[in-house]
Amino acid sequence: MTPTETAADDALARRTIATVTWRLMPLLGVMYLIAYIDRQNISYAKLQMVGDLGSSESVFGLGASLFFLGYFLCEVPANVILERVGARLWFTRIMATWGLITVLLGFTRNTAMFYGLRFLLGVAEAGFFPGVLFVLTLWFPQKHRAAMIGWFMIASAVANGVGAAIGGALLDLDGALGLKGWQWVFVSTGVPALLLAVIVLVVLPDGPEKAPWLDRAGRDWLGRTLREERETGGKVEHGNPFAALLDRRVWMLASVYVAFPLAAYGLSYWLPTVVRSFGVTNTVNGFINIIPWVVTGLALWWVPRHSARTGEQTWHVVGPGLVAASALALSLVVPGSIPKFACLCVAAAGIFSAQPVFWSLPPTFLKGASAAAGIAAINSVGNLGGFIAQNAVPIIRDRSGSDLVPMIFLSACLVVGSCLVFVVLGALRRDAGRRAADQSMASPVAPAASPHSSTQAVR
Repeated sequence: MTPTETAADDALARRTIATVTWRLMPLLGVMYLIAYIDRQNISYAKLQMVGDLGSSESVFGLGASLFFLGYFLCEVPANVILERVGARLWFTRIMATWGLITVLLGFTRNTAMFYGLRFLLGVAEAGFFPGVLFVLTLWFPQKHRAAMIGWFMIASAVANGVGAAIGGALLDLDGALGLKGWQWVFVSTGVPALLLAVIVLVVLPDGPEKAPWLDRAGRDWLGRTLREERETGGKVEHGNPFAALLDRRVWMLASVYVAFPLAAYGLSYWLPTVVRSFGVTNTVNGFINIIPWVVTGLALWWVPRHSARTGEQTWHVVGPGLVAASALALSLVVPGSIPKFACLCVAAAGIFSAQPVFWSLPPTFLKGASAAAGIAAINSVGNLGGFIAQNAVPIIRDRSGSDLVPMIFLSACLVVGSCLVFVVLGALRRDAGRRAADQSMASPVAPAASPHSSTQAVR
């Protein structure tokens, strides 16, 4: 290409990525915001609901954690269905069902009903987060994905902040219109999901080729770029997408990832309880809990961009994980409520900001339906960490009598997971090198860029 053609192509690329970003990411972000609020609401409802149901912290924690069991069982099938029917219809179904079940949780009458609805909520939401990760592979070239995942996950930080503010305030509506505070928490957070489902059905396109706001030149450039990425770099698409579940690279990444949801859900589930021990009201508790998620949002913005700018991936996963582990451990020993809370803010930022770079890795070796299944498998196994956290943290608290001792358990899990990143990413690099070499020998006339793109996929 001539310099003029190259400049024109670069300008088209920038314009297309900017258009897709501003048209797609706000809607996906709002969807995740609602989803995360519907996950996080249990941590505030718990402050009143435990007493009303007559359960202990550990019994209630088991019920809360059943969400992750339903999620685990249905995650991979849900993502495979999404790949076949399209994001618009499948995301609409997901949001409508999880909104309805969240509202029904507000009318829980006993522990058995609570257990059943929490399990069904996991079944309903299964496929949403990994579905979005897969959808991003249909819209963004590889070098942009970590930043886009970072933007998407900022919604989780906003959701925790918004959920913290409204969760505490809703609890203080106790008695209004004949509903208890915890009932207001569920009803008020479930209705927005039902309303958003209608918007998603009308607004969300299934892919670039069906986006009315993307011009022909942009569609052509995006289609060509994504097609070239799929055809180079040793990416695999199995004949049966469920065969991705047998890919050892999928399970290697899943084994690493489990530490991060475990720590994230353990911290977000328990943080309101820790803050309450400082002697504040429910409303003040909610507003104080905005602070960790503001810090987390800033980290989610900075870490993936720094990774993309430097081309380094390993330390952008390991570093935040170890910082979070250290902060959780320090929260046990530093004196005073403010320093303890500051440590938890740093821990939240580290736990979440490691994940966008991590999630840019599976599409470097999987494509198509196999990518959908592989991403879902990694996320479903990883989210078993949430099941573990919401059982282990209350049990540790009940046995230790301390709201902070569970943090040492979360810290230890993060240290192990972060250290395993070195082993797993090293193995992925070696595997990418071998596949690139095999591809070069099988296609001696292949462009020189192909092995480069493969060996640079994981740094």
